[in-house]
Amino acid sequence: MNAILIKLFATALTLSQVTTRPDAVRTRFDPATDGPEVVRLLRDGCAHMRKSFDIEDINLDELITTAMEDPSTVAGPAAPKILHGLDLNELNTSYKQFCKGENPANSPFDAKAVIEFYDNATKDLPSAEALRDKALPGMTRILDGAGKPFAEASEANGRRIVVPITAVPALVQKAFIAAEDKRFETHHGIDERGVIRAFIANLASPGRPAGGSTITQQVVKNLSVGDDVTYERKIREMIVASRLERILTKPQILGLYLNGIYLGRGAYGIEMAAQSYFGKPVGQLTLPEAALLAGMPKGPNFYSPDKYPDRARERRAYVLARLKEEGAITEAEMAAAIKADLGLKPIETARRDSGFYVVDFLNREARTFAGVESLTSGSLTVRSTINAGLQRGVEEALQDGLANYERSTGRQVFTGPELNLADSIRRIQAATPAPEATAQAAPAVTGARAEPPRPDAKARRGEKVAAAPQKKPAWLLALESARPVLYDVHWPMAVVLETGRGGMKVGLSDGRTALLDPGIARSKLQLYDVIRVKVASGKGGLRAQIRVRPTVQGAALVLENQTGRILAMAGGFSYPLSQLNRVTQTVRQPGSTLKPLTYLAALNAGLQPNTLVMDSAVTLPPIGATGDSWSPKNYEGGGSGPTTLRRGLEFSKNLVTARLLQGGIAPKAPASLKRVCDIALEAQIYAECEPYYPFVLGAQPVRMLDLAGFYAAVANEGARPAPYALESVERDGKPLYARAAKEPVRIASADRVAFYQLKTMLQGVTQHGTAAALSKVSAYVAGKTGTSENENDAWFAGLTNEISVIVWVGYDNADGTRKTLGRGQTGGHVSVPIAAAILQSAWANGIGKTPLRGPSSEARPFIADLPIDPRSGVRVAGGAFLEHFRTSGDGRMADTQYRLVPRETLYAMRPDAQDGDLAGDDGASVAGDYYGNMTGERPRADFLDPFGERPAPRSRRAQGDMDLTGEDPYKPWPGQTSRSPFGGDDDVRRPRRRDPDYLFGEDPGY
Repeated sequence: MNAILIKLFATALTLSQVTTRPDAVRTRFDPATDGPEVVRLLRDGCAHMRKSFDIEDINLDELITTAMEDPSTVAGPAAPKILHGLDLNELNTSYKQFCKGENPANSPFDAKAVIEFYDNATKDLPSAEALRDKALPGMTRILDGAGKPFAEASEANGRRIVVPITAVPALVQKAFIAAEDKRFETHHGIDERGVIRAFIANLASPGRPAGGSTITQQVVKNLSVGDDVTYERKIREMIVASRLERILTKPQILGLYLNGIYLGRGAYGIEMAAQSYFGKPVGQLTLPEAALLAGMPKGPNFYSPDKYPDRARERRAYVLARLKEEGAITEAEMAAAIKADLGLKPIETARRDSGFYVVDFLNREARTFAGVESLTSGSLTVRSTINAGLQRGVEEALQDGLANYERSTGRQVFTGPELNLADSIRRIQAATPAPEATAQAAPAVTGARAEPPRPDAKARRGEKVAAAPQKKPAWLLALESARPVLYDVHWPMAVVLETGRGGMKVGLSDGRTALLDPGIARSKLQLYDVIRVKVASGKGGLRAQIRVRPTVQGAALVLENQTGRILAMAGGFSYPLSQLNRVTQTVRQPGSTLKPLTYLAALNAGLQPNTLVMDSAVTLPPIGATGDSWSPKNYEGGGSGPTTLRRGLEFSKNLVTARLLQGGIAPKAPASLKRVCDIALEAQIYAECEPYYPFVLGAQPVRMLDLAGFYAAVANEGARPAPYALESVERDGKPLYARAAKEPVRIASADRVAFYQLKTMLQGVTQHGTAAALSKVSAYVAGKTGTSENENDAWFAGLTNEISVIVWVGYDNADGTRKTLGRGQTGGHVSVPIAAAILQSAWANGIGKTPLRGPSSEARPFIADLPIDPRSGVRVAGGAFLEHFRTSGDGRMADTQYRLVPRETLYAMRPDAQDGDLAGDDGASVAGDYYGNMTGERPRADFLDPFGERPAPRSRRAQGDMDLTGEDPYKPWPGQTSRSPFGGDDDVRRPRRRDPDYLFGEDPGY
């Protein structure tokens, strides 16, 4: 028996059973004994089919005879693949045997072969009950902190919003039934007439085979058996559909169908399609909108209104005509709907290009706190803390900053274009018909002068004539439909249009063209390559500069100080390149961003910000009499003698930080280290603290999210919030999780006064210290730079009254090796500019910009603001810098200026009484009275004063810890060019600084 005929008979056996005995469909027959039963079932089924066609007064014999008149249609190369190999004579003989009661001697029918194929096809059938109870994969809607749509999360085929059938207007239901299954209300899952018509159509017409599937069958196909074009799938589909009709009502089946179908634009289900195409829920669809969507299940791509609007209109007209035939609409309603515009909302609004790291983090939080398997496991509503505008700004700032770093250091590597559109452009050009020649364009020459074209009626009446729409070039159509690989990179895409010696030209997504500066990609680009660019106006028109994907990585976080709400998070350069979230899933050495812990411990122990500390070599003994002693070094190598506690932090002195362990916090260094560790543990920066001295310089890796919590605590005078991004999760309006309001937890290891003093010292870092690029906004921002050993990590951790901003830049260590950013590439140089852009974005997106607050009402009674000389820390009569001193609350203040550096030590370093000059440790000349005498007069430059007046240094290395003098070193430095990314006409020249935060060893790394 012919193989294709075996499959046809097995399919006919299925159809016979589900139409004549739907309550007793057998899925197993015995090949040896059930042959006569199969013959009987086939004959019963054919008789039933003939009666069904008699209802419509159609001669089934004539239909089949007509279809079989041309044997090449069935057996030839143009026949549908599903019918390849079918023998026309065998088919005709079989039809006469089972449908006309004949008993031909040469019957090809082999019951055993048919039964074996049928039994194999019906193995492991899904149950109808499982489909009834199956939850459709749905799309989760994620809302931002303002309650507006922010993102979507769904499975590959699950971008849908499930709605009850009662929410779908009756007219919309009728439109889909009219277009897809006009006998839906009367059949029992299988429309036998539709199946036979499809079979005959397959015999008579080549192309994709028609299936004759009902809405019920499509539900089964979508939810269970798949859409393979095979006889096996068709057999399984018919049996399960028949069973499903017995346990579900018609409205329930229609609801499964309308929620399950794919309708283009990545939308599954009627509700998602209504929102994607028209920006409204299904309940608000108009007649033409409903008809347009109802026409799309037949071919969402073929009838796409975005790609083929004419086809979409024709299909819509067909659906409207069917509704008119069914009496659902009037002639006038049909005519008006046919003339209506498509009314589509732009397809771009359906695409998301931001927040992928955030969504991944929300998914993890939802699994932990709400108990949901994932955000794609059902239709959920998730409310987040994210500021959508700031989120995009953070991503842009990080991407630009990483690219700028590589471009400025010569580390760019061009690895090729993002994609190439040559094939797409060729297909578009091939599908675009050539312009028709018109008489006006090419008049016939007959000896007479060609008559010019006549204006149309409107033009003759003087009315304005609408210009004919300009067709988009093929490259623009291809660019608009292209799916970028780096879909969350915010640089514009451009397609290369010219590569000649005269210059390179690119096309932009808005249809304009621009001259291209290819940079390092010169001679590496080909026609129709898609690249990323930065566009600017220039002489001769638009100019585009290529943007190359960096290999360096980074991360950024913005945290709301009072609440712990995560307002923005970027876990890397681009989520498609790496799903590793470097904010929450990695730990890196924080470098000097951890130094504030040590200074906080010292302030809490009673030291004042003007306390002098020796910036000179120090060796700390082994901890517990085991191990090695520790001798850290400054970034610039040497030391600068006595310096104030404030200046030690502002200019990130490693030796000052280390010396605080020698009596600045506790009498012995190990005990001091333990107190610093205690604060770190209570602040939840670490789960455990490694007891070794380099810890105070940031040698122990930290998670960015945990570091942010500490800086938020500094802004709050010691109250640490718990960072979070998930506010609530709902399913069908029912709450699954809602975060309870939590007050920040106070860090008891240090009091409010110490935290406030620390904040003012961190403000000095941004005013004129290692983050002086932020000096223009230092009234609003405090912070600390940090760089780990060998410049492997560059950090900035900053705070305002409202938010904390953390930025990290470095190379991943996935291959087990650590890669340096390069000499001089410190936190102040690499990360501060990124943070500056983030701050600007925050202020532009609703975050308050307010001067840093003074002490709280609880701390104010214990703080005295007294004038000091900013270089020496000595109290003066007035007019200088106001330092914030701890008091006992009754006006008494402990003077700790000389606690760590006794006066005797300082006098020993003074000029001798004879000539007033003495060579210092580094050979520099010292002169004058270093401390002054409370007169308010400014002392002369002194070797012991690292900020005194002196000529500008000749090398970067010599710039280590010096200030160019002004009347107040705490104000922006005059006579220097600012590296501030904030710009402005009053920019001044500033020497380039690098943070002296080297951890240890002979080769400075920070």
